[in-house]
Amino acid sequence: MIESEMERGQMITHFAGLQLHTVSKLAVKQFYYDQLQFPVVFESETAITFQPTPDFALTFTEAFEPIAPAHIAFEVPYSEFEASAAFVRSAGISPLKWPAGHEIDDFETGRNIYFRDGDGNLLEIITHSYVKEGVRAPCGPLKVMYLREIGFPVDDVIGFREWLKDTLQLKTVKEQDNFNFVIGGTAHTIVTSTQRRWIPIAMIALPPRMTVSLGVSDSRFIQQVRTSLEEQGIDNHTNEDDEDLSFSFNGYRLRLVVTAFPEETAALLNLPLARK
Repeated sequence: MIESEMERGQMITHFAGLQLHTVSKLAVKQFYYDQLQFPVVFESETAITFQPTPDFALTFTEAFEPIAPAHIAFEVPYSEFEASAAFVRSAGISPLKWPAGHEIDDFETGRNIYFRDGDGNLLEIITHSYVKEGVRAPCGPLKVMYLREIGFPVDDVIGFREWLKDTLQLKTVKEQDNFNFVIGGTAHTIVTSTQRRWIPIAMIALPPRMTVSLGVSDSRFIQQVRTSLEEQGIDNHTNEDDEDLSFSFNGYRLRLVVTAFPEETAALLNLPLARK
């Protein structure tokens, strides 16, 4: 059934939005607007929204509570990675160092560099040699193509991973007991154990309070998910045209929203699960 629905073009395509809490909207603006130069598309006394790419919005809302840092990763073109890393440094942001002392890490299929904002959120600039360039235009001086990863620390990795696969029709390349990439389109959810620390600084993986918006290609997919949630007894809410579905699971607030993001993007980018 899952494969037949995917063939009919119903799927999660990308991360459309992320909402986090902050203890200082002003500090957030200084970091993401003044230093990273993300455009501001909304601002109130206690909240601010940035638009790093046309298809992804990053929102911060002030909250009078301790902040559990989130982990997110932005994909940049392989040919632009050095320029992106240089921009981070030129913006006055100190990259984090690995235990061996280096800042840029070279792994089998790409490179990355990490840094943190004022709330301690762990940001990553990552690139992969297999990602085809020219499909998604790099945005701003950081050269962001799309938000690739959001971390979801959980106590039951296998249970959350399987729920994502069964309910949201996400997929995995390979599966481990304490760390998994569970993927839909360009969106890579990192399902990791709260006992496994974030690299490169062994930061404790606390579950952040966040709302993650996932873009979908068709309202029929939202209807399918809503039916599944109701069968599971999970409270949910949709708007009048069934193009926006909100619900909570495992302490995380999730939202599915129909967007114009092309469903073939992952395949055009040559992402492994989307290759024909």
